[in-house]
Amino acid sequence: MRVFLKKQWPLIALGGLLVLVSFYLIRSGKQMIEGPILDAIVKGEGLKLKDIHYTHNDPDKAMKWSLDAQEVSFSEDNSFILFREFRLKLEPENRPWFKLKGKKGDYSRKSGTINLWGDLEGCSGNGYRLFTEHIIINEKKGHVKTDEPVRIFGPFFSIEGHGLFVDLEKERFKILSDVTTIVKENSLI
Repeated sequence: MRVFLKKQWPLIALGGLLVLVSFYLIRSGKQMIEGPILDAIVKGEGLKLKDIHYTHNDPDKAMKWSLDAQEVSFSEDNSFILFREFRLKLEPENRPWFKLKGKKGDYSRKSGTINLWGDLEGCSGNGYRLFTEHIIINEKKGHVKTDEPVRIFGPFFSIEGHGLFVDLEKERFKILSDVTTIVKENSLI
């Protein structure tokens, strides 16, 4: 028996080491699952995450976007998403990027509608800035609209008014009422 132990001790020690490592991995994995993952799933509410960064790259639509939010909640069926204190960045393939930040928002996968609220401030890669309180983005139709007061500042003009409609495909927008426009001098040359 002694001769057997002398020859096989490296294998026995390795086996013992593997048992110890396996024990600690299984134990730490169990604690990890019991902790944050199960706490984030609330029965009837779905999944709730804090301090997230989500990116999406859709080559079919030539669009890349990212969302940073302080808190995100998913419905149980994953068809509805709520987010708070967000920063959204859109990067279309052949157009300037656009960033938007605000207090809260929601997204319905079924309708393709994104609602954004609260001190909304947007800026684009070509020097335009947008301020309003509420925006509705219809992803399926390619429209953006609001009935709230809107202010847009750009390199050549500033425009204020009440209500906004944007056709993203045609790249046209209109302010619906109470419009005040200021064209800067240098833009006329």
